[in-house]
Amino acid sequence: MAWATKKGGDLTLDDYVAGIQAGDRAVLARAITLVESSNAGHQERAQELLQALLGMGTGARRIGITGPPGVGKSTMIDQLGTNLTANGHRVAVLAVDPTSTRTGGSILGDKTRMPRLAQDDHAFIRPSPTSGTLGGVTKSTRETMGVVEAAGFDVVLVETVGVGQSETAVAAMVDFFLALALAGAGDELQGIKKGVIEIADMIAVTKADGDNERRADQAAAQYRAALHILTPASPNWSPPVITISSKENTGFDTLWQTIEAHRKALTASGELEAKRRDQAVAWLHDMVRARLERAFHTHKGVAQRLPALEAQVRSGEMTPALAVQELTQIFGLAPN
Repeated sequence: MAWATKKGGDLTLDDYVAGIQAGDRAVLARAITLVESSNAGHQERAQELLQALLGMGTGARRIGITGPPGVGKSTMIDQLGTNLTANGHRVAVLAVDPTSTRTGGSILGDKTRMPRLAQDDHAFIRPSPTSGTLGGVTKSTRETMGVVEAAGFDVVLVETVGVGQSETAVAAMVDFFLALALAGAGDELQGIKKGVIEIADMIAVTKADGDNERRADQAAAQYRAALHILTPASPNWSPPVITISSKENTGFDTLWQTIEAHRKALTASGELEAKRRDQAVAWLHDMVRARLERAFHTHKGVAQRLPALEAQVRSGEMTPALAVQELTQIFGLAPN
């Protein structure tokens, strides 16, 4: 049931759905803020909204992009997105934003790092602070994808921070996972994690221009050799390696053609549909874990006892296992 309008100009569920479908950017931004909120009442509304939007915009391309610091992710996304909007696409960029573990502050500079897309009427950039979540991927990234797709954005680019477990977390929620690599930094294969190579659907060596073009070609050859000895993640796709230059806008046509070829191959085999269904189930399990963890830490008895147990574990008076056993019993879980 649609919730009623309240004082302060709150929108009804129908208002949100209509505004999102109409491409109202203000309503879209408010909807994403609702989804990102940790307030219990907001979360309840957010889930009603997501259910109402279910099935809208299912044909969108979901593309994850990662790479080490200095590889030029934002510049590359700015160029790719600009090319795509020029060709009639509507592009949403979900830039997962690192939140400081010491101060809690986040670096919301994505709109300055993607100046052309920030001014593009056919693009939408949403920095999402991670708030310290595991892997640097905001807990609401999946939900935000659903909202922007319902708003008619047919290409969704998810930029990772390139640290922790962010790569595997993003790869588990997109159709195509692109790893960017940087040439000229010594041992090229050390510039990108082995685990990333194993899950990437394509590797693009960046900054292939000027004096660095030859080094980029050499790095690409090394990555091709490395991929040759690895078993592809998909039986229907062998990850290619290309070189690109955001500065000169070269290699981007090949990049997009490869993404479309990947989509065509996985659609024909049925793998893409199966992958999205598996991702939805994985999302369910992630949400269950998050809900249980939140319930555990907000449990009155656990909250009261936890500081004392932490102190005993820190001083060596109690093993972590015994502390866990006591806390879970307080929470209501039977011992193993």
